[in-house]
Amino acid sequence: MRKTPALFDTHTHFDVPDFDADREALAHAAKQAGVEGLVLIGFVQQRFQDLIQTQHFLNSLNHAPKSYLAPGLHPFYIEQHLPQHLQDLEHLLQTEDCIAVGEIGLDTFLPQHKQPEAQAKQQRFFAAQLQLAQQYQKPVLLHIRKSHADALKILKAQQFNLGGIAHAFSGGVEEAKAFIKLGFKIGVTGQITNPNAKKLHAVVQAVGAEHLVLETDCPDMTPLCCQHSTGQRTRNTPVNLPYVLQGLAQSLQADEDALAEQLWRNTLDALHLDI
Repeated sequence: MRKTPALFDTHTHFDVPDFDADREALAHAAKQAGVEGLVLIGFVQQRFQDLIQTQHFLNSLNHAPKSYLAPGLHPFYIEQHLPQHLQDLEHLLQTEDCIAVGEIGLDTFLPQHKQPEAQAKQQRFFAAQLQLAQQYQKPVLLHIRKSHADALKILKAQQFNLGGIAHAFSGGVEEAKAFIKLGFKIGVTGQITNPNAKKLHAVVQAVGAEHLVLETDCPDMTPLCCQHSTGQRTRNTPVNLPYVLQGLAQSLQADEDALAEQLWRNTLDALHLDI
């Protein structure tokens, strides 16, 4: 019988209400599918307590992936963030066993986020969270959408050198190389299972396996093979991570088991873990 390769889901929102009904069953199924570790990612201060409770709950289970915390204030929700929330984030970094700060960054996808005021606020919160990450010696999990050049500029201005992961990477090859040069791994989601995601396929093939990590970004980014054709969004879960591996192996024309081993090492490196 073929041994399932060990996988690490570097980006989940497994704490959100989408999973309240069957989180435990899904955690057991994910472990069965080879998922040995997963990261719970923060996005708004109002959910910090749920994030912590979910991590403690998952780590109380037998036969479930080990769960890690990465709290942060997401740029897409910039209207909700208050200066006090940065203090709340720092409190978590002081009192909980956090492995990273995330997801943080810049996002100008929506018209309102292109406005100078919103952009300036996003940049302030990004810079402040990079400073916290430096202070507490944590890597960061980046959310960058339609703002790669600005994000790179801020990282360089801050002389941020702890690396991390550029999550759900949507930039081009040269941008990917620029993040890698700053010490980041590139996060690959279920998008890699879509043959039409030509930009992503070009990036992974150009940079190679040694710079990549896997993620589901559940409940979003469902691999193509797991989507139902009902017109409604199919919930993604950590159980689907092997399909991301499969899609990446096909794109790189690589052996799945050897690739899984490389991606596991990359993850430990990106997250400064010794397990």
